[in-house]
Amino acid sequence: MTTPWGLPDFDAHEDIHFVTDEKCGLKAIIALHSTHLGPAAGGCRFWHYAEDAEALTDALRLSRGMSYKNAMAGLPLGGGKSVILADAERTKTPDMLHAFGKAVEGLGGRYVTAEDVGINVADMIEVARSTKFVAGLPNSGSDVGGDPGPHTSLGVFLGIKAAVKRALGKDSLSGLHIAMQGAGSVATGVALHACADGAKLSIADVDQAKAQKLADATSGTVVSPKEILGLEADVVSPNALGAILTEESIAALRTPIVSGGANNQLATPEDGQRLHARGILYAPDYVINAGGIINVCTEYLGDGDAGLVRQRIEGIPARLEQIWAESQASGRDPAAVADAMAQRLIGRG
Repeated sequence: MTTPWGLPDFDAHEDIHFVTDEKCGLKAIIALHSTHLGPAAGGCRFWHYAEDAEALTDALRLSRGMSYKNAMAGLPLGGGKSVILADAERTKTPDMLHAFGKAVEGLGGRYVTAEDVGINVADMIEVARSTKFVAGLPNSGSDVGGDPGPHTSLGVFLGIKAAVKRALGKDSLSGLHIAMQGAGSVATGVALHACADGAKLSIADVDQAKAQKLADATSGTVVSPKEILGLEADVVSPNALGAILTEESIAALRTPIVSGGANNQLATPEDGQRLHARGILYAPDYVINAGGIINVCTEYLGDGDAGLVRQRIEGIPARLEQIWAESQASGRDPAAVADAMAQRLIGRG
């Protein structure tokens, strides 16, 4: 079904801003989905897209996901996202980041940015030279802030354990096989936690060197990206880019659980129903991967410390349990249940 704008992923977004600065080469999109609960918060993604339309789709989908994520995490924030369209060489300059910061500043606080794929803490320092509406800045090591990746990883790990408890009746990952898609920052953190809990890991990434490095650190096995989703495993954990759960890939799954940190894992809403029909327990991505934004929000709002961040992240399994319980009672798939909960929270129920 298309929207009045003819964009399938447009979901009553409040604002979409197209930003260009020919002098420094900046092309960016800032999408604000909802400010019902507070400023639209969500990271900035730096990525090379084959077509500009793909960047717009990414911004629309990711910003909607942030509205749902922040609402389900109980945070006083709306949802937004930005993408910087990188060239094929992925050229990134301080001037480009400064120009992006000026665009964020121009929104007057309606959008708060932070790190996402392709953007790191050092980049956020450059962005912060042009705007105060930024989070994910360096911390002292004990306070909140800094790289959100480790916090996201912790939440995903706790969510995987909750899924294993519900689907398999096990309190630990000891001896269980996890098929890990991705070997980036979040995937690495999840893998290290899982390894420490006794899990056996198969790891795939488009960057073979990164996959091998993570496998070496966790006594895991490297497999090809084409194989990873079809492996026989106790848990398939998507921790790379989105839209990887399709009619075809779901039919090939050989696992009782899909639980990982990637955003927008379902290619379509119907794919949530397909997982449910196969009896595969799914952890809605924007619920399980909320640890990073929990940390960023606590930093930006200045309303807590590292202890509160940990406490909020440890609440992720309880939210997942609530979703799974309602799914079981209603017969609806967990993704649809989570969406309905989130929509009510942002005033669209």
